[in-house]
Amino acid sequence: MAAVAKREREGGGGESELIEIIRARSVRIGRFTLASGRESDLYINLKPTMMDPRGGRLAAEAFLARIPPGTDYVGGIEMGAVPVIAALAALSDIEGRPVKTFFVRKAAKDHGTREVVEGLATGESLAGKHVLAVDDVATTGGSILQSIEAARNVGAIVEHALVIIDRQEGGTEALAAAGVKLHSVFTGDDFR
Repeated sequence: MAAVAKREREGGGGESELIEIIRARSVRIGRFTLASGRESDLYINLKPTMMDPRGGRLAAEAFLARIPPGTDYVGGIEMGAVPVIAALAALSDIEGRPVKTFFVRKAAKDHGTREVVEGLATGESLAGKHVLAVDDVATTGGSILQSIEAARNVGAIVEHALVIIDRQEGGTEALAAAGVKLHSVFTGDDFR
């Protein structure tokens, strides 16, 4: 909680409220198998927080405050990133700081355009654009790496990633090995 208090003093006003919403709606204690395959007694499913009107807004505000200068697009893997990037796009326009967003499919559909990167208009491209890769939670970084690979495959420049919660279980190191710095709003320690 000390880290949250420090961020509050530095101007992240809604983050103490956001952490309480996350604790109430998204954190479970028990025995769980994570997407990484690891076992944990701490399970964090941020969809209930991001789908809550106040939680979604506060998560988007926290992300908007952390977008590195020079970022052209923000995007991430389905489903973890989709709620927060949708809220981020809307909030950024309301605040007069529009941010373009996209999402990455885990697998191309077998019909339509068969695109893996979705949300771009005809003629719009990530080639040569600076992209911030996002997700809701980072454990090993695998989902974020998948979205980074998809963005880089279409020519994007990806040097930064952002999550609501970094569980501090290897994601930072895995992303660093791929030349990407991981940033987070909260860490696993904030919930232990």
